[in-house]
Amino acid sequence: MTSVRPDQVLVVAATRAEAAYVPAHLPLVVTGLGKTAAAVATTRALAGVDPARALVVNIGTAGALRDGLAGLHLPGLTLNHDMNAEAIRALGYDPEDRLVIEGGDETVLASGDVFVTDPVVRAALAERAHLVDMEGYGVAYACRAMGVQVRLVKHVSDNADESALDWPARVDASAAVLGDWVVRNVA
Repeated sequence: MTSVRPDQVLVVAATRAEAAYVPAHLPLVVTGLGKTAAAVATTRALAGVDPARALVVNIGTAGALRDGLAGLHLPGLTLNHDMNAEAIRALGYDPEDRLVIEGGDETVLASGDVFVTDPVVRAALAERAHLVDMEGYGVAYACRAMGVQVRLVKHVSDNADESALDWPARVDASAAVLGDWVVRNVA
């Protein structure tokens, strides 16, 4: 597991394929798929780091929940979409299902452990978010818990429909755009 040195950026990605163009000199954590794996790997990497001197940049692909949405986005809000948050609120607890990402744009990212390909699921999520992935919320949650600033950088790879099943053929194009963003903004 890679750890952050003070005054450095830690790049976090779910898969090596998404991080294929991240410069080799940058610390990189590959978390595996899903919110839990992302949160645990991010927390481990940040253990012992001075939170005031660290920044996590979570790069990755995302599905577009709205037609015509493409390109690179820096979500300013991430949602835990596969949690029954209203029921938890009804019990008197805060499910912390919405995390604001400082410095992000107007894009809302829904994260969940569901690989979205169903048009009914996509339509329901599109009412609350622009993009969907499986790790952004987990990384953001871990960073918040550790007191570390986070930036989410997502590139649209598909339309969160049956085209998502062709992700392996599309990931390299997204990885090139993500790597270019890292070179221009971090490296």
